[in-house]
Amino acid sequence: MSLYTKMNAFANFTKLSIIMLFINSIIINAMKIGKIDIENPIVLAPMEDVTDTPFRLICRRMGADIVYTEFTSSEALIRGIEKAEAKIRILDEERPVAIQIFGAVEESMAQAARLAEQQNPDFIDINCGCWSKTHAARGECAGLLRDLPLLERIVRATVKATSLPVTVKTRLGWDQDSIVILEAVKRIENAGAQAVTVHCRTRSQGYKGQADWSWLEKIKKETNIPIIGNGDVLTPQDAKQMLETGCAGVMIGRGAVANPWIFKQTKHYLKTGKLLPPASIQDRVDLCVEHLKLSIERRGPFYGPLTFKKYYAGYLKGLPYAARLRGELMQFSDEERIVNRLNEYAKQLLDMQSNDDAPFSRSLA
Repeated sequence: MSLYTKMNAFANFTKLSIIMLFINSIIINAMKIGKIDIENPIVLAPMEDVTDTPFRLICRRMGADIVYTEFTSSEALIRGIEKAEAKIRILDEERPVAIQIFGAVEESMAQAARLAEQQNPDFIDINCGCWSKTHAARGECAGLLRDLPLLERIVRATVKATSLPVTVKTRLGWDQDSIVILEAVKRIENAGAQAVTVHCRTRSQGYKGQADWSWLEKIKKETNIPIIGNGDVLTPQDAKQMLETGCAGVMIGRGAVANPWIFKQTKHYLKTGKLLPPASIQDRVDLCVEHLKLSIERRGPFYGPLTFKKYYAGYLKGLPYAARLRGELMQFSDEERIVNRLNEYAKQLLDMQSNDDAPFSRSLA
């Protein structure tokens, strides 16, 4: 064999090895909930006062595989409270979409599940993870982690009350001295839930400290139902690392508020191993305007801009003079005035960028 032939064979072998390494690095985890069957699902977390219909639509358009409503009180639903009923209204464009409910009384949860089913979501999720003292002190949400038999009975009652799949979102335990997630997951599975999302912190941590992902692999060994990981996923690299624990999917909460593009970015990264560029200035303004218009369409010309104010910080995060602009926008209540100011701001920044001015020496990512 000639030297040229040997070199050519070695080059082909090297290329093949690189291709095989890339293929082996691709993670394929399947998650099935009812009729939903998705590989490596990247889903939007339910967040109070955040994941309303307009934001859910934005995240679906940005690639979220599943979205969840804000958590809704079972007691408020069965009493016919309008605000609670509004929270569980969904649109076909959001699908797959789950309605999340919470409570500490079995019959109330069963009744609420039946009411939620009338909205025809893809599945119902039970909140057993909200760490708020208001809820936990009443024995609901993360408070159920102190009474696992009650948690199991609530899941079972909810499952029996509806023909829809039921899932659960929870935490590792009440505090570091009472981590009960392994037993909790077994009880949740025995009660008939089809998947569990685990925020890898305790209730006492809230959002402090670091989420302990090492529990995901341990949990996976204890159950046959899909496990969705949650907590501290802020980048596509974070999502890939979480999937490497063996969990079926990744749930993103606060990381999506500042960056709704994270779903599209993560899916591209998982597929290609390459990172998409961060959203441009114009991308940010355009999506902010699209979101604002959805809010106005949903809530009207007065309440639409009013309730949208909390989202400005996310869309403008890291941009020059963002605090000053937010201060201006907070004073505006007219759609046209808001849109014009945002577009004017984008033009000013792009002009500055083209002139290579000092403010753009820092990252806009």
